[in-house]
Amino acid sequence: MAGSLAASAFFSGPGSSPAASARSSKNAAATGELPENLSVRGIVAKPNPPPAAMQVKAQAQTLPKVNGTKVNLKTVKPDMEETVPHSAPKTFYNQLPDWSMLLAAITTIFLAAEKQWTLLDWKPKKPDMLVDTFGFGRIIQDGMVFRQNFMIRSYEIGADRTASIETLMNHLQETALNHVRTAGLLGDGFGATPEMSKRNLIWVVSKIQLLVEQYPAWGDMVQVDTWVAAAGKNGMRRDWHVRDYNSGRTILRATSVWVMMHKKTRRLSKMPDEVRAEIGPYFNDRSAITEEQSEKLAKTGNKVGDDATEQFIRKGLTPRWGDLDVNQHVNNVKYIGWILESAPISVLEKHELASMNLDYRKECGRDSVLQSLTTVSGECTSIGADKQASAIQCDHLLQLESGADIVKAHTEWRPKRSHAAAENA
Repeated sequence: MAGSLAASAFFSGPGSSPAASARSSKNAAATGELPENLSVRGIVAKPNPPPAAMQVKAQAQTLPKVNGTKVNLKTVKPDMEETVPHSAPKTFYNQLPDWSMLLAAITTIFLAAEKQWTLLDWKPKKPDMLVDTFGFGRIIQDGMVFRQNFMIRSYEIGADRTASIETLMNHLQETALNHVRTAGLLGDGFGATPEMSKRNLIWVVSKIQLLVEQYPAWGDMVQVDTWVAAAGKNGMRRDWHVRDYNSGRTILRATSVWVMMHKKTRRLSKMPDEVRAEIGPYFNDRSAITEEQSEKLAKTGNKVGDDATEQFIRKGLTPRWGDLDVNQHVNNVKYIGWILESAPISVLEKHELASMNLDYRKECGRDSVLQSLTTVSGECTSIGADKQASAIQCDHLLQLESGADIVKAHTEWRPKRSHAAAENA
């Protein structure tokens, strides 16, 4: 190596004379080779290695030439060879991988925090987006109210392009069950608490009252609030308030009374103290429907079967397997569909349901055969100076063909309004 040879010239031993070195150089020039103990410049190199403190780390270069002839250097002995590991000099560029790993860790932490914040406080970018992303609902107002949002699907609307009453009733039922589940009180029954499940008790509805102010259309979002309260000694009241999410306008108000039934004997039961201790902390005395409204709904018109009124009947109604709930009886929402089966088509085409009062008398099994009876009475209501519209009242009876009453109901109907007119009302 040229650098090594040059360096050895400066560390030649004291016993070497310039004359001897010159003579050796002349001989080497004649033969084209250098003696083993000579450097490139003809100075005798010290046979022993220099002190460690004075060693010079050299890098490989091209072979030197003497008088145009390449010099063939003898390989240094292994025991004399110094190993010089190659390492690139530390620069900012070479340290970038360390910085990139730190940057990646910071980015990961930031994205995880942003995701958690998004889930906790997500706001829609468009007004028609569903706020409740996953549809699970949440408990609000210090644990006393449960809220859940629903979007009206295309398969939930009827011929007039608005949601059916069965759709809204299904939303009420869904929020009631999700309220129990979110509160951690869901046992193995249909809304039954753990203490109820231990005693084979289930909830059955005995009464529902509802007022409908407007019907949502396809793509609308509805916001459903629900809460519970005591109803006498052995019952529970559940109320709902349904609003349009965007405008906040009331869509529906409803209240219901539930009692307990033994799952095996199918007999009504008192509320155990253990069950009352479970649900008591969630009781809220607020009412969705006032007493005056409730009393008005309870007043029925003409009795079913009265000769002075027009009567309609639909026979041969049988439950399908899909109409049964997990308690093996017909879902209460299905009763509403059967009640409206006997309503005349002229009422359904020109009117919309404004209120309903349902009184459940007996449960219906999967082998039951039912008939639906409806009596209709009408009264004239002034709308304008020259226009008249008919507000319809109906009394309904759903019974087994053997004669036992299943549900009695009273409904009031108003002339249909367009969705835009309902929003502007």
